[in-house]
Amino acid sequence: MSRNVSTTFIAAANAQETDEVIICLLTVTHDDLEAPIYLSSNATTRLSEDPLVYGTESRGEQYFYLPFEFTLPDDQSDNPPRVQLKMDNIERSLVAILRSFATPASVLMEIVLASDLDMVEITMPALQMSDVSIDDHTVSATLVADALINEPHPAGQFTPGSFPGLF
Repeated sequence: MSRNVSTTFIAAANAQETDEVIICLLTVTHDDLEAPIYLSSNATTRLSEDPLVYGTESRGEQYFYLPFEFTLPDDQSDNPPRVQLKMDNIERSLVAILRSFATPASVLMEIVLASDLDMVEITMPALQMSDVSIDDHTVSATLVADALINEPHPAGQFTPGSFPGLF
C-alpha cells in the first residue's frame, strides 16, 4: 500500500540525522467522554502559562504534550494494521480515564512534521484501543485498525433449519 507523503517527510524518515521532527497527534474519542482528548508526542510550543502546559497546535486544535513512543504498522495484507503505543505512567488522571472505559476507545492517529504542523502526512482513522496494560512505570496500548477481526466468520451457517430452500 503506497502513501502520498511529502518529500520532506520521506527525507526526514530515512535520514540518519535530521533537524525535522516527526510528531504523532492522537485524538481519543469515547461515548463516556464529554469531549475528545487531544495528545501530542512532542512539546512544540507552550500552550498556557498557568498552569504550565506544553503541546502542539495543529489546524486550530491544541494537542497536549504527553511523551509517548509509537510504532507505525507495517503494510502487510494478511494482518490488520496495529500501532503500538508506550508512555510513561506519569499522569494518574489518564490511568483513571482508561480504567473507566467499558468498551474500546476510538483513536484517530495523524503524523505531522514540526516544520508544517497543519499539513497531515499520514492519517490512520478508525483505530480501536485494545490490549491496554498499566504498571507502575508504563502504560502500553495496541491500536487495531480492523474491528472486524473480532466478528465471527462466517457470520451465519447455511443449515436446513435456517435455509430450507437450499436443501
